[in-house]
Amino acid sequence: MRKYASEAGLLRAARQGPHGRSLTARTAHNMSASALRKKSDASLVRKVPFAPLRPVLANLQEVFLGTKLAVLFPAVPLAIAAQCANFGQVWVFALSLLGLIPLSERVSFLTEQIAIYTGPTVGGLLNATCGNATELIVALFALMEGKIEVVKCSLLGSVLSNLLLVLGTSLFCGGVVNLGSDQLYDRTQADVSTGLLILGVLCQSLPLMLRYAVSAGEHSVAADTTGLDLSRACSIVMLLAYVAYLFFQLKTHAQLFEPQEVADDDGEAEEDEQAVIGFASGLFWLAFKTVLIAILSEYVVGTIEPTSKSWGLSVSFISIILLPIVGNAAEHAGAIIFALKNKLDITLGVALGSATQISMFVVPLSVIVAWIAGIQMDLDFKLLETGSLFVSVIVTAFTLQDGSSHYLKGILLLLCYIVIGACFFVTRQPASHANNNDAGLSLPTGTSSAQVA
Repeated sequence: MRKYASEAGLLRAARQGPHGRSLTARTAHNMSASALRKKSDASLVRKVPFAPLRPVLANLQEVFLGTKLAVLFPAVPLAIAAQCANFGQVWVFALSLLGLIPLSERVSFLTEQIAIYTGPTVGGLLNATCGNATELIVALFALMEGKIEVVKCSLLGSVLSNLLLVLGTSLFCGGVVNLGSDQLYDRTQADVSTGLLILGVLCQSLPLMLRYAVSAGEHSVAADTTGLDLSRACSIVMLLAYVAYLFFQLKTHAQLFEPQEVADDDGEAEEDEQAVIGFASGLFWLAFKTVLIAILSEYVVGTIEPTSKSWGLSVSFISIILLPIVGNAAEHAGAIIFALKNKLDITLGVALGSATQISMFVVPLSVIVAWIAGIQMDLDFKLLETGSLFVSVIVTAFTLQDGSSHYLKGILLLLCYIVIGACFFVTRQPASHANNNDAGLSLPTGTSSAQVA
Protein backbone atom coordinates (compact mmCIF):
# COMPACT_ATOMS: atom_id res chain seq x y z
CA MET A 1 0.00 0.00 0.00
CA ARG A 2 2.87 2.36 0.81
CA LYS A 3 4.27 1.74 -2.65
CA TYR A 4 1.02 2.70 -4.34
CA ALA A 5 0.60 5.75 -2.10
CA SER A 6 4.13 6.83 -2.93
CA GLU A 7 3.52 6.41 -6.66
CA ALA A 8 0.30 8.39 -6.41
CA GLY A 9 2.13 11.16 -4.57
CA LEU A 10 4.86 11.25 -7.21
CA LEU A 11 2.24 11.42 -9.95
CA ARG A 12 0.52 14.35 -8.24
CA ALA A 13 3.87 16.08 -7.74
CA ALA A 14 4.73 15.59 -11.40
CA ARG A 15 1.54 17.39 -12.32
CA GLN A 16 2.46 20.43 -10.26
CA GLY A 17 4.82 23.14 -11.33
CA PRO A 18 7.45 24.76 -9.11
CA HIS A 19 4.79 26.94 -7.50
CA GLY A 20 2.15 24.24 -7.21
CA ARG A 21 0.56 25.12 -10.52
CA SER A 22 -1.27 22.34 -12.29
CA LEU A 23 0.44 21.06 -15.41
CA THR A 24 -2.39 18.93 -16.77
CA ALA A 25 -3.56 21.69 -19.13
CA ARG A 26 -7.09 21.93 -17.79
CA THR A 27 -8.44 24.92 -19.65
CA ALA A 28 -11.71 26.77 -19.19
CA HIS A 29 -13.14 24.75 -22.08
CA ASN A 30 -12.32 21.51 -20.27
CA MET A 31 -13.75 22.79 -17.00
CA SER A 32 -16.93 23.89 -18.77
CA ALA A 33 -17.43 20.53 -20.47
CA SER A 34 -16.72 18.68 -17.20
CA ALA A 35 -19.85 20.25 -15.70
CA LEU A 36 -21.91 17.93 -17.92
CA ARG A 37 -20.04 14.76 -17.05
CA LYS A 38 -21.09 12.10 -14.60
CA LYS A 39 -19.22 9.37 -12.80
CA SER A 40 -19.67 5.91 -14.24
CA ASP A 41 -21.05 3.14 -12.06
CA ALA A 42 -18.22 0.61 -11.84
CA SER A 43 -20.41 -1.92 -10.01
CA LEU A 44 -22.23 -2.78 -13.23
CA VAL A 45 -18.99 -3.70 -14.97
CA ARG A 46 -17.79 -5.81 -12.04
CA LYS A 47 -20.90 -7.98 -12.33
CA VAL A 48 -19.83 -9.20 -15.79
CA PRO A 49 -18.74 -12.84 -15.29
CA PHE A 50 -16.16 -12.82 -18.10
CA ALA A 51 -13.18 -10.95 -16.60
CA PRO A 52 -11.28 -10.10 -19.85
CA LEU A 53 -14.39 -8.31 -21.11
CA ARG A 54 -14.59 -5.94 -18.13
CA PRO A 55 -11.89 -3.44 -19.23
CA VAL A 56 -13.52 -3.12 -22.66
CA LEU A 57 -16.95 -2.51 -21.16
CA ALA A 58 -15.50 -0.03 -18.66
CA ASN A 59 -13.89 1.86 -21.52
CA LEU A 60 -17.14 1.96 -23.49
CA GLN A 61 -19.00 3.07 -20.41
CA GLU A 62 -16.66 6.01 -19.87
CA VAL A 63 -16.68 7.09 -23.51
CA PHE A 64 -20.42 6.80 -24.21
CA LEU A 65 -22.19 6.97 -20.85
CA GLY A 66 -19.86 9.29 -18.92
CA THR A 67 -21.89 12.36 -19.89
CA LYS A 68 -25.31 13.72 -19.02
CA LEU A 69 -25.88 14.13 -22.78
CA ALA A 70 -25.69 10.38 -23.44
CA VAL A 71 -29.45 10.40 -24.07
CA LEU A 72 -28.74 12.21 -27.37
CA PHE A 73 -26.33 9.58 -28.73
CA PRO A 74 -29.15 7.60 -30.47
CA ALA A 75 -29.54 10.57 -32.80
CA VAL A 76 -26.18 9.66 -34.41
CA PRO A 77 -27.16 6.22 -35.82
CA LEU A 78 -30.67 7.52 -36.54
CA ALA A 79 -29.23 10.33 -38.69
CA ILE A 80 -27.04 7.86 -40.59
CA ALA A 81 -29.99 5.49 -41.06
CA ALA A 82 -32.24 8.33 -42.23
CA GLN A 83 -29.64 9.39 -44.78
CA CYS A 84 -29.11 5.86 -46.08
CA ALA A 85 -32.85 5.20 -46.30
CA ASN A 86 -33.62 8.59 -47.92
CA PHE A 87 -36.08 9.16 -45.11
CA GLY A 88 -36.21 12.93 -45.53
CA GLN A 89 -33.59 15.64 -45.70
CA VAL A 90 -35.20 17.73 -42.96
CA TRP A 91 -35.07 14.75 -40.59
CA VAL A 92 -31.45 14.12 -41.52
CA PHE A 93 -30.62 17.76 -40.77
CA ALA A 94 -32.39 17.79 -37.40
CA LEU A 95 -31.00 14.43 -36.25
CA SER A 96 -27.48 15.38 -37.36
CA LEU A 97 -27.63 18.59 -35.32
CA LEU A 98 -28.78 16.68 -32.24
CA GLY A 99 -26.07 14.07 -32.73
CA LEU A 100 -23.36 16.73 -32.89
CA ILE A 101 -24.15 17.91 -29.33
CA PRO A 102 -22.86 14.86 -27.38
CA LEU A 103 -20.07 14.24 -29.89
CA SER A 104 -18.66 17.74 -29.32
CA GLU A 105 -18.69 17.21 -25.55
CA ARG A 106 -16.96 13.83 -25.88
CA VAL A 107 -14.20 15.31 -28.06
CA SER A 108 -13.50 17.80 -25.28
CA PHE A 109 -13.39 14.95 -22.76
CA LEU A 110 -11.00 12.88 -24.88
CA THR A 111 -8.61 15.77 -25.55
CA GLU A 112 -8.47 16.37 -21.79
CA GLN A 113 -7.71 12.70 -21.16
CA ILE A 114 -4.91 12.73 -23.74
CA ALA A 115 -3.51 15.96 -22.25
CA ILE A 116 -2.99 14.16 -18.93
CA TYR A 117 -0.44 11.92 -20.64
CA THR A 118 1.12 14.46 -23.02
CA GLY A 119 1.63 17.40 -20.66
CA PRO A 120 0.41 21.00 -20.76
CA THR A 121 1.99 22.17 -24.03
CA VAL A 122 0.80 19.36 -26.28
CA GLY A 123 -2.48 19.25 -24.36
CA GLY A 124 -2.96 22.97 -24.87
CA LEU A 125 -2.29 22.63 -28.59
CA LEU A 126 -4.80 19.77 -28.74
CA ASN A 127 -7.39 21.96 -27.03
CA ALA A 128 -6.59 24.80 -29.42
CA THR A 129 -7.09 22.50 -32.40
CA CYS A 130 -10.05 20.41 -31.24
CA GLY A 131 -11.78 23.01 -29.06
CA ASN A 132 -14.03 24.03 -31.94
CA ALA A 133 -13.73 20.88 -34.04
CA THR A 134 -17.42 20.90 -35.01
CA GLU A 135 -17.33 24.42 -36.49
CA LEU A 136 -14.06 23.69 -38.29
CA ILE A 137 -15.30 20.46 -39.85
CA VAL A 138 -18.64 21.98 -40.89
CA ALA A 139 -16.78 24.92 -42.46
CA LEU A 140 -14.39 22.64 -44.38
CA PHE A 141 -17.20 20.48 -45.77
CA ALA A 142 -19.19 23.54 -46.83
CA LEU A 143 -16.03 24.98 -48.37
CA MET A 144 -15.35 21.86 -50.40
CA GLU A 145 -18.93 21.96 -51.71
CA GLY A 146 -18.52 25.60 -52.74
CA LYS A 147 -21.02 26.93 -50.21
CA ILE A 148 -18.96 29.97 -49.29
CA GLU A 149 -21.84 31.85 -47.70
CA VAL A 150 -22.60 28.91 -45.40
CA VAL A 151 -18.96 28.91 -44.29
CA LYS A 152 -18.94 32.63 -43.59
CA CYS A 153 -22.33 32.72 -41.89
CA SER A 154 -21.69 29.69 -39.67
CA LEU A 155 -18.34 31.07 -38.47
CA LEU A 156 -19.78 34.54 -37.96
CA GLY A 157 -22.66 32.99 -36.03
CA SER A 158 -20.27 31.10 -33.76
CA VAL A 159 -18.51 34.33 -32.77
CA LEU A 160 -21.79 36.21 -32.23
CA SER A 161 -23.24 33.31 -30.26
CA ASN A 162 -20.26 33.14 -27.89
CA LEU A 163 -19.97 36.90 -27.37
CA LEU A 164 -23.64 37.75 -26.99
CA LEU A 165 -25.78 34.68 -26.34
CA VAL A 166 -23.48 32.54 -24.18
CA LEU A 167 -21.82 35.38 -22.31
CA GLY A 168 -25.09 37.30 -21.98
CA THR A 169 -27.03 34.31 -20.64
CA SER A 170 -24.20 33.44 -18.24
CA LEU A 171 -23.89 36.97 -16.86
CA PHE A 172 -27.67 37.30 -16.52
CA CYS A 173 -28.19 33.94 -14.78
CA GLY A 174 -25.12 34.38 -12.61
CA GLY A 175 -26.19 37.90 -11.69
CA VAL A 176 -29.66 36.80 -10.64
CA VAL A 177 -28.50 33.79 -8.61
CA ASN A 178 -25.59 35.64 -6.96
CA LEU A 179 -27.47 38.90 -6.46
CA GLY A 180 -25.98 39.60 -3.03
CA SER A 181 -22.41 38.55 -3.85
CA ASP A 182 -19.50 40.26 -5.58
CA GLN A 183 -19.23 38.89 -9.12
CA LEU A 184 -15.61 39.54 -10.04
CA TYR A 185 -13.32 38.20 -12.75
CA ASP A 186 -9.78 38.73 -13.99
CA ARG A 187 -9.74 41.57 -16.51
CA THR A 188 -6.37 40.53 -17.98
CA GLN A 189 -7.75 37.49 -19.80
CA ALA A 190 -10.72 39.50 -21.08
CA ASP A 191 -8.45 42.30 -22.34
CA VAL A 192 -6.24 39.85 -24.25
CA SER A 193 -9.21 38.16 -25.92
CA THR A 194 -11.03 41.38 -26.84
CA GLY A 195 -7.80 42.82 -28.27
CA LEU A 196 -7.45 39.80 -30.55
CA LEU A 197 -11.12 40.01 -31.54
CA ILE A 198 -10.69 43.67 -32.51
CA LEU A 199 -7.70 42.70 -34.67
CA GLY A 200 -9.83 40.00 -36.27
CA VAL A 201 -12.63 42.47 -37.04
CA LEU A 202 -10.11 44.88 -38.58
CA CYS A 203 -8.73 42.16 -40.85
CA GLN A 204 -12.24 41.14 -41.89
CA SER A 205 -13.27 44.76 -42.50
CA LEU A 206 -10.34 45.76 -44.74
CA PRO A 207 -11.43 43.77 -47.86
CA LEU A 208 -14.94 45.21 -47.50
CA MET A 209 -13.68 48.79 -47.08
CA LEU A 210 -11.25 48.37 -49.97
CA ARG A 211 -14.05 47.18 -52.24
CA TYR A 212 -16.19 50.20 -51.41
CA ALA A 213 -13.26 52.66 -51.64
CA VAL A 214 -12.21 51.41 -55.09
CA SER A 215 -15.79 51.36 -56.39
CA ALA A 216 -16.35 54.92 -55.17
CA GLY A 217 -13.23 56.06 -57.00
CA GLU A 218 -11.54 57.27 -53.82
CA HIS A 219 -8.56 54.92 -54.24
CA SER A 220 -7.00 52.84 -56.99
CA VAL A 221 -5.09 49.58 -56.80
CA ALA A 222 -2.68 47.72 -59.04
CA ALA A 223 -4.27 45.92 -61.96
CA ASP A 224 -3.37 42.49 -60.60
CA THR A 225 -4.58 43.23 -57.04
CA THR A 226 -7.87 41.75 -55.89
CA GLY A 227 -9.77 41.40 -52.64
CA LEU A 228 -8.47 37.83 -52.48
CA ASP A 229 -4.87 39.03 -52.22
CA LEU A 230 -5.68 41.32 -49.30
CA SER A 231 -7.79 38.63 -47.62
CA ARG A 232 -5.00 36.07 -47.85
CA ALA A 233 -2.46 38.53 -46.46
CA CYS A 234 -4.81 39.40 -43.58
CA SER A 235 -5.42 35.69 -42.93
CA ILE A 236 -1.68 35.08 -42.56
CA VAL A 237 -1.47 37.99 -40.11
CA MET A 238 -4.39 36.57 -38.10
CA LEU A 239 -2.79 33.12 -37.91
CA LEU A 240 0.51 34.64 -36.78
CA ALA A 241 -1.33 36.59 -34.09
CA TYR A 242 -3.05 33.40 -32.96
CA VAL A 243 0.28 31.56 -32.74
CA ALA A 244 1.64 34.40 -30.62
CA TYR A 245 -1.49 34.17 -28.46
CA LEU A 246 -0.96 30.42 -27.94
CA PHE A 247 2.67 31.02 -26.91
CA PHE A 248 1.47 33.72 -24.52
CA GLN A 249 -1.26 31.45 -23.11
CA LEU A 250 0.68 28.20 -22.84
CA LYS A 251 4.20 29.39 -22.02
CA THR A 252 4.98 32.90 -20.87
CA HIS A 253 1.72 33.85 -19.08
CA ALA A 254 0.02 30.50 -18.46
CA GLN A 255 -0.95 31.53 -14.92
CA LEU A 256 -3.36 34.15 -16.30
CA PHE A 257 -5.46 31.49 -18.03
CA GLU A 258 -5.76 28.98 -15.20
CA PRO A 259 -9.40 28.25 -14.34
CA GLN A 260 -10.60 28.96 -10.83
CA GLU A 261 -10.76 26.19 -8.24
CA VAL A 262 -14.17 24.57 -8.31
CA ALA A 263 -15.70 22.99 -5.23
CA ASP A 264 -17.60 19.75 -5.47
CA ASP A 265 -21.02 19.13 -3.91
CA ASP A 266 -19.43 18.67 -0.47
CA GLY A 267 -17.73 22.07 -0.64
CA GLU A 268 -14.23 20.62 -1.09
CA ALA A 269 -11.97 21.65 -3.92
CA GLU A 270 -11.78 19.15 -6.74
CA GLU A 271 -8.46 17.39 -7.26
CA ASP A 272 -6.65 17.30 -10.57
CA GLU A 273 -8.39 15.29 -13.25
CA GLN A 274 -7.34 11.63 -13.22
CA ALA A 275 -7.06 9.59 -16.40
CA VAL A 276 -9.92 7.11 -16.73
CA ILE A 277 -8.92 5.69 -20.13
CA GLY A 278 -5.56 4.82 -21.63
CA PHE A 279 -3.56 7.00 -24.02
CA ALA A 280 -3.98 4.68 -27.03
CA SER A 281 -7.66 4.27 -26.26
CA GLY A 282 -8.06 8.04 -26.06
CA LEU A 283 -6.45 8.53 -29.46
CA PHE A 284 -8.63 5.82 -31.02
CA TRP A 285 -11.87 7.23 -29.65
CA LEU A 286 -10.86 10.79 -30.55
CA ALA A 287 -10.31 9.70 -34.15
CA PHE A 288 -13.59 7.75 -34.13
CA LYS A 289 -15.62 10.66 -32.73
CA THR A 290 -14.01 13.03 -35.22
CA VAL A 291 -15.05 10.75 -38.08
CA LEU A 292 -18.62 10.72 -36.76
CA ILE A 293 -18.59 14.53 -36.51
CA ALA A 294 -17.33 14.67 -40.11
CA ILE A 295 -20.16 12.39 -41.29
CA LEU A 296 -22.86 14.38 -39.52
CA SER A 297 -21.30 17.67 -40.63
CA GLU A 298 -21.49 16.50 -44.24
CA TYR A 299 -25.17 15.69 -43.70
CA VAL A 300 -25.82 19.14 -42.20
CA VAL A 301 -24.12 20.94 -45.08
CA GLY A 302 -25.88 18.81 -47.70
CA THR A 303 -29.36 19.28 -46.24
CA ILE A 304 -29.26 22.90 -45.06
CA GLU A 305 -30.80 24.32 -48.24
CA PRO A 306 -33.76 21.86 -48.42
CA THR A 307 -34.33 22.48 -44.71
CA SER A 308 -34.29 26.22 -45.34
CA LYS A 309 -37.03 25.88 -47.93
CA SER A 310 -39.07 23.49 -45.77
CA TRP A 311 -38.92 25.65 -42.63
CA GLY A 312 -39.30 28.95 -44.46
CA LEU A 313 -36.05 30.29 -42.99
CA SER A 314 -33.14 31.77 -44.88
CA VAL A 315 -29.88 29.83 -45.12
CA SER A 316 -28.09 32.76 -43.50
CA PHE A 317 -30.42 32.67 -40.47
CA ILE A 318 -29.98 28.92 -40.01
CA SER A 319 -26.20 29.24 -40.40
CA ILE A 320 -25.79 32.27 -38.14
CA ILE A 321 -28.33 31.44 -35.42
CA LEU A 322 -29.31 27.74 -35.34
CA LEU A 323 -26.04 25.98 -36.19
CA PRO A 324 -23.89 27.72 -33.53
CA ILE A 325 -26.52 27.31 -30.80
CA VAL A 326 -26.90 23.57 -31.36
CA GLY A 327 -23.28 22.83 -32.25
CA ASN A 328 -21.91 24.29 -29.03
CA ALA A 329 -24.83 23.51 -26.72
CA ALA A 330 -22.77 21.36 -24.34
CA GLU A 331 -19.99 23.91 -23.94
CA HIS A 332 -22.51 26.73 -23.56
CA ALA A 333 -24.43 24.90 -20.86
CA GLY A 334 -21.19 24.37 -18.94
CA ALA A 335 -20.37 28.08 -19.13
CA ILE A 336 -23.77 28.96 -17.65
CA ILE A 337 -23.39 26.37 -14.87
CA PHE A 338 -20.10 27.91 -13.74
CA ALA A 339 -21.61 31.40 -13.91
CA LEU A 340 -24.28 30.19 -11.49
CA LYS A 341 -21.42 29.12 -9.17
CA ASN A 342 -19.92 32.64 -9.51
CA LYS A 343 -16.87 31.25 -11.36
CA LEU A 344 -16.83 33.93 -14.04
CA ASP A 345 -13.20 33.39 -15.06
CA ILE A 346 -14.20 29.97 -16.40
CA THR A 347 -17.28 31.40 -18.10
CA LEU A 348 -15.26 34.14 -19.79
CA GLY A 349 -12.58 31.64 -20.73
CA VAL A 350 -15.18 29.56 -22.56
CA ALA A 351 -17.09 32.37 -24.30
CA LEU A 352 -14.16 34.63 -25.21
CA GLY A 353 -11.82 31.69 -25.83
CA SER A 354 -14.19 30.11 -28.36
CA ALA A 355 -14.89 33.43 -30.08
CA THR A 356 -11.17 34.16 -30.31
CA GLN A 357 -10.39 30.70 -31.68
CA ILE A 358 -13.07 30.96 -34.36
CA SER A 359 -12.16 34.51 -35.36
CA MET A 360 -8.36 34.19 -35.30
CA PHE A 361 -7.86 30.54 -36.26
CA VAL A 362 -10.82 28.89 -38.01
CA VAL A 363 -11.74 31.88 -40.21
CA PRO A 364 -8.23 32.56 -41.60
CA LEU A 365 -7.54 28.82 -41.84
CA SER A 366 -10.63 28.45 -44.04
CA VAL A 367 -9.32 31.19 -46.35
CA ILE A 368 -5.89 29.53 -46.56
CA VAL A 369 -7.41 26.08 -47.22
CA ALA A 370 -9.62 27.60 -49.93
CA TRP A 371 -6.51 29.21 -51.45
CA ILE A 372 -4.72 25.86 -51.53
CA ALA A 373 -7.78 24.12 -53.00
CA GLY A 374 -8.23 26.77 -55.71
CA ILE A 375 -11.51 28.05 -54.23
CA GLN A 376 -12.19 31.77 -54.15
CA MET A 377 -13.00 32.71 -50.56
CA ASP A 378 -12.14 36.07 -49.06
CA LEU A 379 -12.67 37.86 -45.73
CA ASP A 380 -15.39 40.13 -47.12
CA PHE A 381 -18.36 39.08 -44.96
CA LYS A 382 -20.56 41.85 -46.49
CA LEU A 383 -21.71 45.03 -44.82
CA LEU A 384 -24.51 43.74 -42.57
CA GLU A 385 -22.52 40.79 -41.25
CA THR A 386 -19.31 42.75 -40.69
CA GLY A 387 -21.17 45.60 -39.02
CA SER A 388 -22.92 43.18 -36.66
CA LEU A 389 -19.60 41.57 -35.74
CA PHE A 390 -17.90 44.94 -35.17
CA VAL A 391 -20.66 46.23 -32.90
CA SER A 392 -20.77 42.92 -30.98
CA VAL A 393 -17.03 43.01 -30.25
CA ILE A 394 -17.15 46.67 -29.15
CA VAL A 395 -20.19 46.10 -26.91
CA THR A 396 -18.54 43.06 -25.32
CA ALA A 397 -15.27 44.94 -24.75
CA PHE A 398 -17.07 47.83 -23.02
CA THR A 399 -19.17 45.42 -20.98
CA LEU A 400 -16.11 43.64 -19.57
CA GLN A 401 -13.89 46.66 -18.95
CA ASP A 402 -14.42 47.07 -15.17
CA GLY A 403 -13.75 43.51 -13.92
CA SER A 404 -17.16 43.02 -12.28
CA SER A 405 -20.52 41.76 -13.45
CA HIS A 406 -24.23 42.03 -12.74
CA TYR A 407 -27.40 40.80 -14.40
CA LEU A 408 -27.99 44.02 -16.38
CA LYS A 409 -24.84 43.39 -18.42
CA GLY A 410 -26.23 40.01 -19.39
CA ILE A 411 -29.55 41.55 -20.40
CA LEU A 412 -27.80 44.08 -22.65
CA LEU A 413 -25.77 41.40 -24.43
CA LEU A 414 -28.85 39.21 -24.88
CA LEU A 415 -30.86 42.10 -26.32
CA CYS A 416 -28.04 42.79 -28.80
CA TYR A 417 -28.17 39.15 -29.90
CA ILE A 418 -31.97 39.24 -30.25
CA VAL A 419 -31.85 42.38 -32.39
CA ILE A 420 -29.14 40.93 -34.66
CA GLY A 421 -31.02 37.63 -34.91
CA ALA A 422 -34.24 39.46 -35.83
CA CYS A 423 -32.36 41.35 -38.54
CA PHE A 424 -31.13 38.13 -40.17
CA PHE A 425 -34.56 36.54 -39.70
CA VAL A 426 -36.31 39.16 -41.86
CA THR A 427 -33.65 39.25 -44.60
CA ARG A 428 -33.85 36.92 -47.55
CA GLN A 429 -30.86 36.35 -49.81
CA PRO A 430 -31.63 35.61 -53.48
CA ALA A 431 -30.66 32.12 -54.62
CA SER A 432 -28.29 33.60 -57.19
CA HIS A 433 -26.14 34.96 -54.34
CA ALA A 434 -26.31 31.92 -52.08
CA ASN A 435 -22.99 30.50 -53.22
CA ASN A 436 -21.43 33.68 -54.58
CA ASN A 437 -17.68 33.13 -54.86
CA ASP A 438 -16.92 36.47 -56.52
CA ALA A 439 -14.09 37.96 -54.50
CA GLY A 440 -13.21 40.83 -56.79
CA LEU A 441 -13.34 44.54 -56.00
CA SER A 442 -16.55 45.33 -57.84
CA LEU A 443 -19.45 46.85 -55.93
CA PRO A 444 -23.05 46.09 -56.95
CA THR A 445 -24.73 49.24 -58.16
CA GLY A 446 -28.18 47.77 -58.69
CA THR A 447 -30.62 46.53 -56.12
CA SER A 448 -29.42 45.35 -52.76
CA SER A 449 -28.43 41.69 -52.50
CA ALA A 450 -30.46 41.29 -49.30
CA GLN A 451 -34.23 41.51 -49.55
CA VAL A 452 -36.53 42.13 -46.61
CA ALA A 453 -39.42 39.74 -46.21
